[in-house]
Amino acid sequence: MNDFINFLPILQFDGSSMKRVDATEILDFVDNGTSGTLLARRWNSAQLVNVDNATLQRVLDNPEALATIMKIEGFRALGSDIIENIVNRAEKIKKLKREAGDKNDPKKKKELTAEEKEYRSKRREVQEKLMKFATRIPIFMYLTDYREESLEDVIRKLEPSLFERVTGLTIDDFDLLLRVGVFNRAQMNDAILKFRRYEDASLAYTGVNRHAADTRIGLMDSTVPIEALLG
Repeated sequence: MNDFINFLPILQFDGSSMKRVDATEILDFVDNGTSGTLLARRWNSAQLVNVDNATLQRVLDNPEALATIMKIEGFRALGSDIIENIVNRAEKIKKLKREAGDKNDPKKKKELTAEEKEYRSKRREVQEKLMKFATRIPIFMYLTDYREESLEDVIRKLEPSLFERVTGLTIDDFDLLLRVGVFNRAQMNDAILKFRRYEDASLAYTGVNRHAADTRIGLMDSTVPIEALLG
């Protein structure tokens, strides 16, 4: 019986699916409340970015925001009309749903299915490019020594040139995308706190305490007491 238990896998739900957890990750959970693998997934999460129709419409209505989106790595390959294509397709799908429902027309339903498939595919492409940009943020956090200020303040006031080198966007670019809601601030705050916890615990193993003189820790747009690192 004991041998059977020893071979039972330990699974963890990462927000969308179950994954097997190894011994190292279990120790990470004990120390930090998360594992390095899941932390990396957290920074590659679709929850960090908004690609709903309302957000994409705001981008489309703002020529500067649309131009900024096109600066992000990989967007040019999608085509300059990718956002407009998605927004227009969403409107077409609404119309087809009404027509298909009213007339019970198999041809319309088939066309609706094809449009929905293409719509989801294109929106996923945009989502993936934005998620790829989001993974640059922990790289920026690794490179900057500022921990007590919010990340937005670090980007705007303390390390603007470093942020531009790492992400390819200027402060104004980033501010604009925040204003139109491309990035989910609440999810960013949560991801940054988990990053800080993991970073702090990892350094503690080597005897390094980067927060000895700190009283607060910066998140995306706010700060929290240093005790938040303890979970």
